[in-house]
Amino acid sequence: MKKPNTITGRLLRRLTALALAAALTLSLAGCQDLLALLGEGGYPASSTVQTQTPAEGSSFSVNFIDVGQALSVLVTCDGQSMLYDGGNVADGSLVVSYLESAGVTRLEYVICSHAHEDHVGGLAAVLAKFPAGHVYAPVTQNDTQCFQDFVKYTQQQGLNVEIPAVGTSWQLGSATVQVLGPVAQYDDTNDTSLVLRIDYGQTSFLLTGDMEQKAESDLVNSGANLDVDVLQVGHHGSETSTGYVFLNSVLPEVGVISVGEGNSYGHPSENTLSRLRDAGVDVWRTDLAGTVTITSDGTNYTVSSEKYAAPEQQNPTLTDGSGQQSSSTQTIQAYIGNANSKKFHLPSCSNLPDPANQVLFSSYEEAVQAGYTPCGNCLG
Repeated sequence: MKKPNTITGRLLRRLTALALAAALTLSLAGCQDLLALLGEGGYPASSTVQTQTPAEGSSFSVNFIDVGQALSVLVTCDGQSMLYDGGNVADGSLVVSYLESAGVTRLEYVICSHAHEDHVGGLAAVLAKFPAGHVYAPVTQNDTQCFQDFVKYTQQQGLNVEIPAVGTSWQLGSATVQVLGPVAQYDDTNDTSLVLRIDYGQTSFLLTGDMEQKAESDLVNSGANLDVDVLQVGHHGSETSTGYVFLNSVLPEVGVISVGEGNSYGHPSENTLSRLRDAGVDVWRTDLAGTVTITSDGTNYTVSSEKYAAPEQQNPTLTDGSGQQSSSTQTIQAYIGNANSKKFHLPSCSNLPDPANQVLFSSYEEAVQAGYTPCGNCLG
């Protein structure tokens, strides 16, 4: 698939963002008040980075390795390699074999997104095989044996597990990698996931680990540059990740879900698939397509996979159950603004203002242009 590299394509993505917020259903759990998302917090000034223009002969690929109900992503650029997660302990040999087949002899960067086994488990085997330059994680210790093995093999290379600060960036060949999150402290291990943005020329990618909607909202509020072409869909397509507010900021064209066939968690969630559909995101799933590889020349990117799976298989919400394509655009006749709070709501919202304070808008765009912000309960 080729990336549309035109101003029109970008405008269409922005228009999709407006329609996306309007498609939010009242069944969405855990909505956050958007006033909090629009607070005074800002992204560190040090976060601004200069991306490089790929030189002639440069090469770049992102490989979402099929490790079942787990995650492992190999990024290669100009002969340098970075591994983001290594799947479960049982996946270690598979990941090592994949790296060998890809011609990897050294990993400039090894990243453990967070301390759960399905992300850190296979990294011990990787570090036992390949020399590394830097090893990053959101924590330096954890009670689980798999994380302790990860630390042990890091130290056997004379390295320490480092915790990168938000805003930290580095070059991987001609690609620029930047740490965007987590931007706060969390008790939920999933929300501690290291979030990476990768820019290669005019193409961009976002790796999110298992980040949940609380951390997603905080990341949006931080002012981080989240608008990318390709999104690693968080937490294997779980219902608790990839919320509308986050998608509205990321506006990806492609979403890759690393997920196991017939897994007991019900991943990916139908609600998450519906949100991706509403956002116009092309979904690729490792349970159906196998390893998904995205290559880029710095202007356009191409998505390929080990196995063919039709779009309506990878995202069944594209059809209405009759075999026909369904429309992802919901018809909403009006939005109701609150003249006092300057919020606007769906007509079905439980927090509608008194009739005397109601202002009617015919479209989402009209409400935003009038200076109103979406209600966190019905448009969160």
